[in-house]
Amino acid sequence: MNFIMEFVRNTGINEFLNDPVLLGKTLAMYVIIGVLVYLAIGKKFEPLLLLPIAFGMLLANLPGAELFHMEYFTDPSGNLDYGQILKGGLVDILYLGVKLGIYPSLIFLGVGAMTDFTPLIANPKSLLLGAAAQFGVFAAFFGALFLGFAPEAAAAIGIIGGADGPTAILVTKSLAPHLLGAIAVAAYSYMALIPIIQPPFMKLLTTKKERSVVMNNLRPVSKVEKIVFPIAVTVVVCLLVPDAAPLVGFLMLGNLFNVCGVTDRLSKTAQNELCNMLTIFLGVSVGATANAEDFLSKETIYIIGLGLAAFILATCAGLLFGKLMYLVTGGKINPLIGSAGVSAVPMAARVSNTVGQETNPSNFLLMHAMGPNVAGVIGSAVAAGVFLQYFIV
Repeated sequence: MNFIMEFVRNTGINEFLNDPVLLGKTLAMYVIIGVLVYLAIGKKFEPLLLLPIAFGMLLANLPGAELFHMEYFTDPSGNLDYGQILKGGLVDILYLGVKLGIYPSLIFLGVGAMTDFTPLIANPKSLLLGAAAQFGVFAAFFGALFLGFAPEAAAAIGIIGGADGPTAILVTKSLAPHLLGAIAVAAYSYMALIPIIQPPFMKLLTTKKERSVVMNNLRPVSKVEKIVFPIAVTVVVCLLVPDAAPLVGFLMLGNLFNVCGVTDRLSKTAQNELCNMLTIFLGVSVGATANAEDFLSKETIYIIGLGLAAFILATCAGLLFGKLMYLVTGGKINPLIGSAGVSAVPMAARVSNTVGQETNPSNFLLMHAMGPNVAGVIGSAVAAGVFLQYFIV
């Protein structure tokens, strides 16, 4: 009988019964988790990311499971007690890859191997469109300051506007780890919803004539240019913003694997096995930071609102700069490619192409939109480096 009573006392159900407030918050989290699972499986919105994040959230909100302890990683001094962590739960160990900045940088290695920089090399002007879209980052940053967030937390929230999940995670784990769950969920959710968020603003800010513009074919890019580009970008960007080196450096290394022609095995590994494993570890680890106590707060509501505003402003800034380039070039640039300046590769470029074809079925903007799209990846990494360089002493 004593054994049975002890077993009952140690169940998660008993914790629920003894703490009605915990029960209410946890049930609310289960609803949020259910929505994310539905978006991932039912709607197929970024399932490779949203599903691991949602399941990580579920693991973090199982009373008594003790898989993750955020308090191990939030020492104000920044020190980690590895002995304590290794005695913790499974996710505590996995989370070390987030805390030490390993997962985001290695995922950028895979992204670089999968990304074609040819459109950007062929049309360097598209770099300006990627830079214009970073307006959303700094708008969200100042908006967060206005709402009372500390500057470090505001910087982490601002990076949501870069539409780049690994970048947002790298900045947040360094500047505001207590907000990691909310920021990661907001960043990846809005990335998944780009096909819904962007088109109304694309149609609102452009005319039918502008959307119908057929752009000239891009010039051929030599192999030498493809090889020199990632090396040159790494040197230039990392000399100017050293804290961007983990992201930009690995992004360009992955691309170099892909274009040099002698490291096919490394390129395929970075694109497939390595990237897939890291996505699982990163998703589960980040999702586990979203426990009911921290996630269900006024701050989370602000973060979700600021993240949405950042995406919209980034899209609008890219479109407006695209309209400017349309005027300057005498109608040779289709403004729709400006919306691809957000960093969600290649989804944002596909949305630009889709909206363009709705207006003119013979219009193919995908390769043109990929220029601003990959420029946005570089731009968000640089913005992250600026924030880290400024706020980390």
